[in-house]
Amino acid sequence: MFQNPTLYVITDENLLKNNLIGAVKEAIEGGADIVQYRAKKKETKEMYEEAQQLKKICDYYKKPLIINDRIDIALAVDADGVHVGQDDMPVEVARRLIGFNKILGLSTKTLEQVEEANKLPVDYIGFGSIFQTTTKKDIVLTGLKNLKEAVRLSLVPVVAIGGITEGNIEKVLETGCKNVAVVSAIFKGENIKQDAKRLKEKLSLKRKMGF
Repeated sequence: MFQNPTLYVITDENLLKNNLIGAVKEAIEGGADIVQYRAKKKETKEMYEEAQQLKKICDYYKKPLIINDRIDIALAVDADGVHVGQDDMPVEVARRLIGFNKILGLSTKTLEQVEEANKLPVDYIGFGSIFQTTTKKDIVLTGLKNLKEAVRLSLVPVVAIGGITEGNIEKVLETGCKNVAVVSAIFKGENIKQDAKRLKEKLSLKRKMGF
C-alpha cells in the first residue's frame, strides 16, 4: 500500500463542489498514490453514488480508495479500506466489520494516541495537524518535533497531515516521515495535476537522495 514515499490525497466537499471525479482523476495522473473520499455534510445516497464513481477511477489506475468514517459506504462500493477518527467507530469494531483484507487507518493527534494505536489492528495512522490548516475546525497542532517522535514510536506507517504544502513538505520529510496527506495543496488550485506532480517530485527526490 505505502510505496515510501506516498502521496495520500483527501477530497474536500467545499473545494470540489462540481468536479470531484475529474479532480481525483487529475490528482492520480499527477502522482497521487492513495485517495481518501471524505464528505461530512452529504446525504448517504449522494455519497454512495460518488464513491461508486471514485472506485471505478481508482480501480482503473490501480490506486487504493479509502472511505472516511463511513464503513457502510466502504462496504457498499467494495472500497479498499476505511479511515476512522478517535471519536468514530471503535477500531476493533471497524476491523471486525471490514475484515482483515481491507485497509484500516486511524487519526492520531498525540503521542499517547500513537502508542495506543500500536495495540490496535490498524494498517497505518494519520498524525497531525502538523501545520495550521483551514480544511478542519478545532484542530490540534502537533508540530514537526512530535511528528518525528511519532515516526519513531509507531509500529505502522505514519501519514503526516495538516497544512502540508509544496513550501513546507521538505521539513516534514526531514522528520523521517515518508508519507504525506494533502487536501488544499492539490485541490485548491486550478491545475490539480501539476500541483500533484510537483509534490510527488519532491517526495521522489528525497527517495533518490537516500531518504
